[in-house]
Amino acid sequence: MCSPEEAALLRLEEVFLATLARINSLVLQPLVTAAPEPSDPQGRECLRLLQQLHGSSQQLWEVMEESLHSLQERLCHPDSVGLESLLLLRRADHVLQVHVDEYWRAQRKVLRQLLWGMSSEGSVGTALVQALRQPLTHHVQQYVLLLLSLSETIGEHHPSRELVVHTATLFGDLQSFMRQALDQAVATQALWHTLSSRPRDVLCTPARRLLQDSQDVPVTVTLLRAERVLLFDDALVLLQGSNFHTFDLKLVWVDPGQDGCTSHLLTPEEEFSFSSKDPQGQVVWQRKVTQAVCQALRGKKDFPVLGAGLEASEAPACRSAAYTFRAEGRLCEATYEGEWCRGRPHGKGTLKWPDGRNHVGNFCQGLEHGFGIRLVPRASEDKFDCYKCHWWEGSMNGYGICEYGTDKVYKGYFQAGLRHGFGVLESTPQAPQPCKYTGHWERGQRSGYGVEEDSDRGERYIGMWQADQRHGPGVMVTQAGICYQGTFQADKMVGPGVLLTEDDSLYEGTFTRDLTLVGKGKVTFPNGFTLEGSFGSEAGGGLHTQGILDTAALPPDPSCTRKRQLGLCAFPVESRWQGVYGPFRDFVRAGCPAELQEALLGFHVQSSKELRKSQEYLCCERSHSEDSACRMEDILEELLQHREPKALQQCLRKALSNWLHPLGKVLRTLMLTFQATYAGIGANKHLQGLAQEEVKQHAQELWAAYRGLLQVALQRKGQAPEEDEDAETRDLQVHGLVLPLVLPSFYSELFTLYLLLHEREDSLYSQGIAHLSLFPDTKLLEFLDVQKHLWPLKDLKLTTNQVQGWARYLPQGEGGLSLSWAPRICSGFQAALSRLTAAQRLQRGRVGSCGDGGDTRPPASFCLP
Repeated sequence: MCSPEEAALLRLEEVFLATLARINSLVLQPLVTAAPEPSDPQGRECLRLLQQLHGSSQQLWEVMEESLHSLQERLCHPDSVGLESLLLLRRADHVLQVHVDEYWRAQRKVLRQLLWGMSSEGSVGTALVQALRQPLTHHVQQYVLLLLSLSETIGEHHPSRELVVHTATLFGDLQSFMRQALDQAVATQALWHTLSSRPRDVLCTPARRLLQDSQDVPVTVTLLRAERVLLFDDALVLLQGSNFHTFDLKLVWVDPGQDGCTSHLLTPEEEFSFSSKDPQGQVVWQRKVTQAVCQALRGKKDFPVLGAGLEASEAPACRSAAYTFRAEGRLCEATYEGEWCRGRPHGKGTLKWPDGRNHVGNFCQGLEHGFGIRLVPRASEDKFDCYKCHWWEGSMNGYGICEYGTDKVYKGYFQAGLRHGFGVLESTPQAPQPCKYTGHWERGQRSGYGVEEDSDRGERYIGMWQADQRHGPGVMVTQAGICYQGTFQADKMVGPGVLLTEDDSLYEGTFTRDLTLVGKGKVTFPNGFTLEGSFGSEAGGGLHTQGILDTAALPPDPSCTRKRQLGLCAFPVESRWQGVYGPFRDFVRAGCPAELQEALLGFHVQSSKELRKSQEYLCCERSHSEDSACRMEDILEELLQHREPKALQQCLRKALSNWLHPLGKVLRTLMLTFQATYAGIGANKHLQGLAQEEVKQHAQELWAAYRGLLQVALQRKGQAPEEDEDAETRDLQVHGLVLPLVLPSFYSELFTLYLLLHEREDSLYSQGIAHLSLFPDTKLLEFLDVQKHLWPLKDLKLTTNQVQGWARYLPQGEGGLSLSWAPRICSGFQAALSRLTAAQRLQRGRVGSCGDGGDTRPPASFCLP
């Protein structure tokens, strides 16, 4: 049997459904459809909220209809349909949520807004509110009474009693929620009439509700002037006359004071305190502000009353929000959206300025810190400078890649926002004046050792810089094969220098900017002639000289001209690329922290296409995070496990071939410097010694880098560090282990330099081979020392005496030469060719001239280098 309470619930649902239907048809539907589309923003907002109210009411009607059907089914079949099948009990949370949406999102927002402009006709507004609020209030009240009565009739041990009690509790909470919402709406409506027009026009919004007023619970504000404090559900407002400060609750942090009568409030740009003479009043304000902050962060109202949410009442120190700065300074009018901690941008976020600048990346205590990408518009053109860099306390510091609007790209290190350390500045091939600088920087200017290539002039400068100018010893190489070594000062050649031309002429003296001979000097020609005197040039008149020509001198030593090496003493090899070695040493000294790996060793972008991808892509998808094998823990552990000679060789080979490994990153950078110096225009035979020195130094530095990583690995494991190596052991490891591993990385440039240095010998050797092809067969066989009894007589034209002399050595048979002799002949030729190859390697020198008679020597022009 069904209880009377269940029947009463059925009648209650029927009455409420009929009431909702009348409200929808007689009140809401005409309000939504009758009036034309409003033109003003406030009218459009009212219409939107009315439409939302109509939708919420329709949803409530559908749920109530479903609940009515479940009650009807229960009353018709009480034996087969249990009490727990009622929608009101089975899905009490869902039914409750629909009621909350109906009451909170609709009535409280829309109807109160409709009343704002109806002060003279309050009876109409009051009647409308009562028409919408009264049925819902009465319906919820009857729900609570009937459910409590039902829980008393079904007995303590009834299986559905727990559901009934739970539902009654929920709707009891809904009553409290509705009372609080109504109280807040009434208090808010009364507040607007007490404010002057200026703050009322700004603060009065449809959804805003007053939670606390300092006129009810007095509080004093220090550090900021305020005669009245208003706490809304989304903002904290300090009023001073007609002026006011508004603080978004999502960005308010509350700290209780030590004396119990003061609370400190922290916002992005202000810091102030609340104090009260009454400790109880201070507790009320601190609790209300904290609860309001938590509610604002959750984005939904606490149920059933403020501060009764399921989440903790303590506001988190870290949160996400958007804010526009107003105070003067570097962030004035900039908008930050992202993570915060105690009033400061902290974590990942985006910072945008009105002038078009924006920054995406990591922040720490309000400053850019960690990896970040900044776009800076150029003033004169519709282009941007893009900085993909590591930042430290608000300025670029560490490795970065910067694309400028001038079609130049810089890849290198920064300090205090300026280029500092090693870096490469390169223009695109399509640039009007293509150029490339690879070297060291100091405070934004080229300074120290560096290499500059000027494609327009076809020149490459290798040497020292100061204050963005060539200053100190330097070597200039041109595309025409001319080499100059001398001293530069303020970007100009000063003092004497040495110039080597492509035909191995040597000039020692002074020059102009375009390497024109001027002043006193001496020219040594390849044939040994010398010209010493004064040189000069006139516009269109060519070079003129006045001096002494000496034709009696002997030919110069090839090592003085043709094979002369430049730059060996001018640039100590150990100090050339300290900007590459230095960051790795800093990384090791810091203990190889993974968070500093990119800033100190750089990050690798696979291609220019990826380099130009979105800011968010590079912030989240840089290459180091894609390869778990390159985590520092794995790298250091691998070094500890491969310390035996054979295992160490394999470990180093793997590390050096991986561009994401710290050692591989250093080697890759050294390869870039090597190519920038010795490839292309720099491929000059007079620089081979300079290149060989660098490769040996790189091998030594890479071995020191490995030793540094190994010491860090031992330290992390708590093991004793290895003892320092003596010079002999270090050289053995460098030349026997590391050098063979790194040499292939520089082989292309080294091989080219070697070929250019030995070009003349190779030319003479090729010429000698060509002469050998013109020899008669007998002379060629004699020159190759092929035994005469192996000569193939069938293919040779011999004299009658030669044939008779060789007949006794040959086997008899048709065809002249027996096939059994073929292997012996082949082996003879192979031995001869081997001797020729050995002769080439040994570089035996010239051979005497070949005469017409029985002389079998090659011509004088043939040379075995």
